[in-house]
Amino acid sequence: MQKDELIQLHTFLYQMRTHIEQLCDNNGCNSKNYERLEITPYQIHKSKREHKLAVFTLSKDIAGILSNNDSDLGLEKIAGRLDQMAIRFMTDKEKELMHL
Repeated sequence: MQKDELIQLHTFLYQMRTHIEQLCDNNGCNSKNYERLEITPYQIHKSKREHKLAVFTLSKDIAGILSNNDSDLGLEKIAGRLDQMAIRFMTDKEKELMHL
C-alpha cells in the first residue's frame, strides 16, 4: 500500500472513531493508545510506518469498542490480532509510551 493510500485509510478510521465516540458519548470509548502515538492523518510528513501503526491502533480501538457492544461478532479476537500487529510496527520508545 502506498503512503497516500495509507493516509486516506488513516483519515477514514480517524473519522469513524470520532463518530463512534460521539455516539457513545465517550462511555467505554478508550482511544488513549492512539492519542499517545501523537500522530494524526493530517501530519503527512510522518513516516509510512507511523501511519501504519496509527491505522492498526485505531482499528484495534474501534474493534474493541464494537466488541463491548455486541460480543456475537467475534471482534474481541480481531481486536487482539490488530493489537499484535500494531506492536510489531512499534519502536522501543513507542512500546514504552504504551507501557508494554
